[in-house]
Amino acid sequence: MYLLSICLIRGQGNLLQHRFLTDRARRVKARSVSGRPAGPYRATNHEDGSQQKLVSSLHPGVDTLDKVMEHGATRFPERNCLGTREVLSEEDELQPNGKVFKKVILGEYQWMSYEETYQAAVCFGSGLAALGQRPQCNIAIFCETRAEWMIAAQACFIYNFPLVTLYSTLGGAAIAHGLNETEITHIITSKDLLHSRLKDILLEVPRLQHIIVVDSKPTSWPGFPRGIMVHNMDAVQELGSRPDNMAVARRRPVPSDIAVIMYTSGSTGIPKGVMISHSNIIAGVTGMAERIPDLDETDTYIGYLPLAHVLELSAEMVCISHGCCIGYSSPQTLADQSTKIKKGSKGDTSVLKPTLMAAVPEIMDRIYKNVMTKVEEMSSVQRTLFVLAYNYKMEQITKGYKTPLCDSLVFRKVRSLLGGHMRVLLSGGAPLSAATQRFMNICLCCPVGQGYGLTETCGAGTISEMWDYSTGRVGAPLICSEITLKDWEEGGYYSTDKPHPRGEIVIGGPNVTMGYYKNEVKNREDFFVDSNGQRWFCTGDIGEFHPDGCLKIIDRKKDLVKLQAGEYVSLGKVEAMLKNCPFVDNICAYANSDQSYVIGFVVPNQKQLMALAEQRGLRGSWEEICNNPDMERDVLHIITEAALSAKLERFEIPRKIRLSAEPWTPETGLVTDAFKLKRKELKSHYQEDIERMYGGK
Repeated sequence: MYLLSICLIRGQGNLLQHRFLTDRARRVKARSVSGRPAGPYRATNHEDGSQQKLVSSLHPGVDTLDKVMEHGATRFPERNCLGTREVLSEEDELQPNGKVFKKVILGEYQWMSYEETYQAAVCFGSGLAALGQRPQCNIAIFCETRAEWMIAAQACFIYNFPLVTLYSTLGGAAIAHGLNETEITHIITSKDLLHSRLKDILLEVPRLQHIIVVDSKPTSWPGFPRGIMVHNMDAVQELGSRPDNMAVARRRPVPSDIAVIMYTSGSTGIPKGVMISHSNIIAGVTGMAERIPDLDETDTYIGYLPLAHVLELSAEMVCISHGCCIGYSSPQTLADQSTKIKKGSKGDTSVLKPTLMAAVPEIMDRIYKNVMTKVEEMSSVQRTLFVLAYNYKMEQITKGYKTPLCDSLVFRKVRSLLGGHMRVLLSGGAPLSAATQRFMNICLCCPVGQGYGLTETCGAGTISEMWDYSTGRVGAPLICSEITLKDWEEGGYYSTDKPHPRGEIVIGGPNVTMGYYKNEVKNREDFFVDSNGQRWFCTGDIGEFHPDGCLKIIDRKKDLVKLQAGEYVSLGKVEAMLKNCPFVDNICAYANSDQSYVIGFVVPNQKQLMALAEQRGLRGSWEEICNNPDMERDVLHIITEAALSAKLERFEIPRKIRLSAEPWTPETGLVTDAFKLKRKELKSHYQEDIERMYGGK
């Protein structure tokens, strides 16, 4: 109890700081420029509350991405830029279930300085030019998140090669579609992806001539179709560094040139390529950077999300523009307990000790559930202390107080999961549950900035301020963009709704991209230019504005299904409510318009489900437990109770469910790289179950 009494001392944080934090949290952060409830809403100035002009650049004269890297190399030449952990050894580890997992033991981070990174990019770009790559001709990168990805990207920005990005988890047909649509002759990839994904489709990409592999070994690549040459990245850099190649004048980009054609993995249909100009990315980066307090060259960022995703690319460009260190990781090596880390050795966060991190809700939900499971296993005294400290801190941070003693004595071990130095977490890609957001704020002792943006807006739209501890909201518009609400009659959302104006979110500003590559029909549907020449993007998401100018996402047009009796069901809303149930790791709600009820596919939490099976006296493998009709009924009952507690309508609650023994990962093709559900693929995957649950079989 001595520990608890120390934590409950109220003398933490002085009164002036408390008033400052609460005033900042409560102030009006955005206002309607027009005075109408539909908007457009624009960020207010911090000091006097006046309307802010949209901002499009961070540093004077730095208006293209090659200049961002050049600025970093000039200002921070010796500063660590890109870091990679050395692989000391790999070994196979036999699991109790008979499966073999590959485990790694990793050393320290090996760093390249800003000057070294810039020079490596210049040499690589020069080498690509020597191999026939031409300015304003597309080049593709199909590679995992690593330092070489960023060096290759910087090379393309410097030499004005529009960079086509493809997720490493896309299927063969989608990869071939992207490469052929953009008429690729050169592609940058890794040894693993070349053999596992690319090699089988090379004959389907007739224009391809050069494959550049970022790994240093092997140096010869036999067995490829005639006409395709395979090179190592080191060899291309060496080629580029020759005086005659370095002497060739390069054609620098202008702000309106295409920097990236980013193929979205897409929750529906074939992937679309979003054309993003240099000025688009710089505007988005400017808006994001403004929401990260005290961002400077002393910060260290851990990069592990796909760089082919706009959230990770934008976050890393924010870091490069401020001279931060970027240490690379992967979801399999992130923490000490990650799947590829050998027991007893250190994960990447423990070694890097990052201060900044971007994460998708799926990653945060995993951390939350793992820690709360450990709390349940504590002794009753330990658990009581933890819960008291948790509730006490929640009360204090909502009042604007800090709790340093509580943080160091109660939550230090939880905080160490991410290295112990994390000061800002940025969440994007999908909505973050209130329970997970509160947990991150309290136990990881750092604010969570929940953001909202799309590939079509360079990932920029809104980010909540770091001292705003409210949950379920995504903050006010960034200083680079403004948002208006468009009435949606079919869904019953209007800007005149009380107490909050509601409607489809439409984002405008210099961060709104140039449109979809070779897709004029979708461009006319989703983009428009107003009378002032400003571009706007219609998101398809439904939001509401609160009195302080913060946005809340409440629905999605594509997720709305009309049942047989005429009721409208928002599948996304149902999923968001039920994901908070401890038995649910993931859920996809489904409804046919010619049916009268909703059904669901559920990836259950293994620990919770096996404990329930033991209570019921059921034995068997994980697959057998998931396929047991009695377990299906029990979990459905639990989910129904959770849905009623969450105030879902009866017609919104799934009436039948299917338990899935396999988790949904980007590798399975059932979710995107940001872990958004791919409804079309999930429907195909579970077609037999859909027919069974709707009485067809």
